[in-house]
Amino acid sequence: MADSIILAPYDPAWPVLFSEEQARLEAAIGKWAVAIEHVGSTAIPGMAAKPIIDIGVALRSFEDALFCITPLMEIGYECLGEFGIPRRIYFRKRTEAPIPGQAHNSGIGRTHQIHMYEETHEQFIGHLAFRDYLRSHPEAAREYEDLKRQLAAANDYVELYADGKSEFVRRIWRLAGIGNVAAPTS
Repeated sequence: MADSIILAPYDPAWPVLFSEEQARLEAAIGKWAVAIEHVGSTAIPGMAAKPIIDIGVALRSFEDALFCITPLMEIGYECLGEFGIPRRIYFRKRTEAPIPGQAHNSGIGRTHQIHMYEETHEQFIGHLAFRDYLRSHPEAAREYEDLKRQLAAANDYVELYADGKSEFVRRIWRLAGIGNVAAPTS
């Protein structure tokens, strides 16, 4: 069953869940992955977030993603292709027993999401810059959390929630020295 957008209070288990998944990913696709990074709001200490671990994976070349699909499927991921962002491959790890906040409009529960890019892709660089900026600027992290709470209260559709965050993300990217690129939609 689909949830409204639910932000969970920060959970200190999120970095642990990422580290455990990172080890599984390294075993499955480590020979192609240049970096496996915890991104998204669960990577920001103290921030409320949808309880879904976002993972950024960088590859030497976009074509290496072809070698990663089967090994990721073997450890429980579903591949959804570019899923709205050119030259990104998106994966989600489904759960049949989602906790509040893990199932949205489609009703599909997911515990983890992978955003896979070539290492020079501006979206991958943007994910890292955004995470690092919010980690080092608590006032910006609080502002972002407030915005997310307002958007979650006003929207039942995750797409509208994500769209509402885009301008804030672009502003942080500019402050972090990233050019004027499209903000991620997740």
